[in-house]
Amino acid sequence: MKYTIAEFNKQFPDEVACLDEMFKRRYGHLIKCPKCSKRAAFHRAKNRKVYACQFCGYQLSPLAGTIFHKSSTPLKLWFHAIFLFSTSKNGVAAKELQRQLGVTYKTAWRMAAQIRKLMGQDDEPLAGEVEIDETFYGKGGTHQTKFKNKHAIIGMVERKGKIKAKQLPNRQAALILPVIKEAVVRGSRVITDEYRGYDKLSYSAYGYQHHNVKHGKGHYSWKGQNTNTIEGFWGQLKTSLRGTYHFVSPQHLQSYIDEFAWRYNNREGISPAFVALLARVSQVAQLG
Repeated sequence: MKYTIAEFNKQFPDEVACLDEMFKRRYGHLIKCPKCSKRAAFHRAKNRKVYACQFCGYQLSPLAGTIFHKSSTPLKLWFHAIFLFSTSKNGVAAKELQRQLGVTYKTAWRMAAQIRKLMGQDDEPLAGEVEIDETFYGKGGTHQTKFKNKHAIIGMVERKGKIKAKQLPNRQAALILPVIKEAVVRGSRVITDEYRGYDKLSYSAYGYQHHNVKHGKGHYSWKGQNTNTIEGFWGQLKTSLRGTYHFVSPQHLQSYIDEFAWRYNNREGISPAFVALLARVSQVAQLG
């Protein structure tokens, strides 16, 4: 669902509107004050980002424990940054945030890193028909050393469903098979290429219906089986990393993978991506 900048500015014209939204999301369910137990209405404290009980004065902070906690950056700018991440197809560089928000590069980089924390992948396993493939990301090299400075990424995607992707040091079967076992429901139909690291997927220890497409023989769709969806995701991921971020270091790579997996998984959401991402702010705070 589309959500335009005009709609965003109308819904969140200022700092107060953003703070009220956070209070509603985190504490809008409260009927009684947690301290005095009276049926109370909470009012916003003057010049502070807290809400107080009308009877006992007990205060609630809607920003405590969130990515906004103890940040001196205006909440309106945080909301704007989240909006940009939610509407972008190729990611948002810190330099772009710096330009659009008028903050320092250091602040923009920190904001982007915090927003990516909201995009972490969930634990719900994939099922049905699942394409699986691996790719590599990192610095290039000669033909003999082309994988030396690169990390493997294993990706699994449901046909017309969700995707999961994880960074690994390499693509050895000892590493990728446990990841698949945890992420894909036993008995699912999995489609891979001919890489031998997948050979054990049909063994009783894993229990998958395994089909492979022999790319080495020029087969890219064999009897209706292919890995086109996950390969398309790799193309989008790498193009965006090169075009928007230019290069991502290994210690931060997973958060960028999560970012693009989140976009893929929310591509056809009932509510706007901005609303879904804003909801994660309160969810992450409550879990933490």
